[in-house]
Amino acid sequence: MKKIAFYDTKDFSQSSFEKYRPNDLSITYFEHKLTPDTVASAAGFDAVCIFVHDIVDDTVAKRLAAMGIRLIALRCAGYNNVNLEACAAYGITVTRVPSYSPPSIAEHSVALMLVLSRHLVRAHARVREGNFSLNGMVGFEMHNKTAGIIGTGRIGRHAAEILTGFHCKVLAFDPYPDEELRKNSRIEYTDLDTIFAESDIISLYVPLLPSTKYMINDDSIAKMKQGVMLINTSRGALVDTKALIRGLKTGKIACAGLDVYEEESEYFYEDKSDGVITDDVLARLLTFNNVLVTSHQAFLTHEALQKIAEITYNNIQEYFAGKRGHSLTYGLCSQCA
Repeated sequence: MKKIAFYDTKDFSQSSFEKYRPNDLSITYFEHKLTPDTVASAAGFDAVCIFVHDIVDDTVAKRLAAMGIRLIALRCAGYNNVNLEACAAYGITVTRVPSYSPPSIAEHSVALMLVLSRHLVRAHARVREGNFSLNGMVGFEMHNKTAGIIGTGRIGRHAAEILTGFHCKVLAFDPYPDEELRKNSRIEYTDLDTIFAESDIISLYVPLLPSTKYMINDDSIAKMKQGVMLINTSRGALVDTKALIRGLKTGKIACAGLDVYEEESEYFYEDKSDGVITDDVLARLLTFNNVLVTSHQAFLTHEALQKIAEITYNNIQEYFAGKRGHSLTYGLCSQCA
């Protein structure tokens, strides 16, 4: 029986993984993250399973290899927290879950749009305090708005299709356009500058890569329409948060819905209600009543948790059975493409 160490687990993830756990795998759940300071806890295991806030840098990869661990199973799609070159150098295979439930994330992003467009968070807070005034609550219809979709992979494609149901005009950008989307008369592929200039709503569905880090910055914000809505359910560092704050202060950005934040690992998934937020940028962001922040929860549906568990376990079993699949890059394998 193979022994797997699961890091950065919470009750919701433990319950889903226990529900679908194969009989040939023994799982130990750690609430702490995998970092250079905690990597010693991986001793005695055959593989480690990590999430978005765990860190596998050169130091961690070297220590894991020294312990005889040759598999890192990511239970998420993104792998920007893993040094793939180091893993390859130390003979470690990395697997991930590239597509577990695109509707979950796409629907969350559209939910953020709807909540912001109709001031629902403020409305709920007012009513709970007995304030039924409608002053300052004028919203806008999604109908006939122009929505810019940056990235039309599985999630972006689903979001684009949802938005066409609202009769939005969808402008899309992706280096590799989806030919099925091209057939939809309400979806038009174009360049980023056109999306920035013409979109009422801009939503991001791209991975975090050196080429996409801070793609939303002072320069790109300056190109946007006055009063644009910005949505990010992908990776926090796609957005330069300080530039976003400047855009909010000037009114260039009318509102923002964020499920991710570039320095989220210390806060997201944790209960910090008894303390003080010492991250000045995050604290400033939370002062805006036109900004809605959720704690990286777009994936958090029953359907997605089931898929994540099933694919993660399949990746692990496939690896130990000697079936690595085709390589994506630097050892990413199995269901990675």
